Amino acid sequence: MSFKPSATPMQFGKCADVREIEPSLAGAGLRVGIAMARFNRDVGEGLLSGCCQELRRLGVAPECVTLATVPGALEIPLALQTMAQSGRFDALVALGCVIRGETYHFEIVANESARGIIDVQRATGIPIANAVLTVENDDQAEVRMHQKGMEAAQCAVEMANLLKAVK
Repeated sequence: MSFKPSATPMQFGKCADVREIEPSLAGAGLRVGIAMARFNRDVGEGLLSGCCQELRRLGVAPECVTLATVPGALEIPLALQTMAQSGRFDALVALGCVIRGETYHFEIVANESARGIIDVQRATGIPIANAVLTVENDDQAEVRMHQKGMEAAQCAVEMANLLKAVK
């Protein structure tokens, strides 16, 4: 990641003469922690497969990836907080799936797990890619799981590199 003046006028309200931090998906040397819920395990493993595949493609060494599993989505934030506070990780990834049921419980779990993940990220300064799917049914989860896992890996690597460049 580097600072460079933009070669062409920027879009979306940016200025042409402003130095921009270029996004970087270079994962070599990065340490990534993953917290995965075991509830809806098949979907979690699909997310994990996509995430790990993409981390390897981006250059993150397998020995630099640590997986912690937790019972469900509500336990993910505490695992992430502990991982972030350990100082061992450049970025973290949250993986899980909350499927709507017939009760209000879906909203509580979906909202509180997302809030917890955001709170940990802000409190610790460690970037967290949130790939906890919130879907209506199993079919929606299966369609999204691999791609969302890959996108979470990309987000984690990009944000780790961004924060390193800013510091």
